[in-house]
Amino acid sequence: MLKEKIKEIFTNWDETLIWSCLQGVMGEIHTNVSQDAAMAILGDFAFFAGNPDEELVRFKPKSCEQDFIIMVPQSEEWAHLIENSYGNKARKVTRYAIKKEKDIFDVSRLEQVTMSLPAEYELKMLEAAEFELCQKNAWAHDLISQYKDYDAYNKLGLGVVVLKDGELLAGASSYSRYNEGIEIEIDTREDQRRKGLAYACGAKLILECMKRGLCPSWDAQNKWSVALAEKLGYHFSHEYTAYEIFGY
Repeated sequence: MLKEKIKEIFTNWDETLIWSCLQGVMGEIHTNVSQDAAMAILGDFAFFAGNPDEELVRFKPKSCEQDFIIMVPQSEEWAHLIENSYGNKARKVTRYAIKKEKDIFDVSRLEQVTMSLPAEYELKMLEAAEFELCQKNAWAHDLISQYKDYDAYNKLGLGVVVLKDGELLAGASSYSRYNEGIEIEIDTREDQRRKGLAYACGAKLILECMKRGLCPSWDAQNKWSVALAEKLGYHFSHEYTAYEIFGY
């Protein structure tokens, strides 16, 4: 009964991280005492829905060990609670939702993109050795951060990387997983940006998702990410407000 009630609270919120929590694949759901409000938390993201509740906004689950979180309010009332609860620890930002559409990708075009890299670059699947490289490179940590080890990643995750002379330069991976698909995370080493590496990784990961019948979902932190998504075949949906909380 409670599970159905929580589903109702998050109804019509097309966010795969919430779906991961509701499905019990990854993340957690927490409710207030009256069970008319809920928080879905996965990795660096927390989504608040239902009847605005200050105690829930201030609640930090024991499993959440980091001191940074991105809070996403369902309404203006939730947004005000976040601002009032965290004060100058909260930085208001704009994020960009990308439409979740099926069968929109030009397969032949994406295949051409994956073959467009110069010969010195190697585009390959993210397997055990690459997982270890992601662990060793701070800039690539988010590619695999939600999986405790490679066994967990091998079971739920999916990703591709670009290597050059054995060095990890870029990657596209499943930040999270839900039953029907993945939420894509793309990162490139700072000195290797604007070379088309992220474009090739994204194209390859989309193709791999299609082979497996998975939906490759995309959410953009900035307009550069929106532009890359559109270049790959996605369509922009809308802007939304989030809060980056430092010292959570």
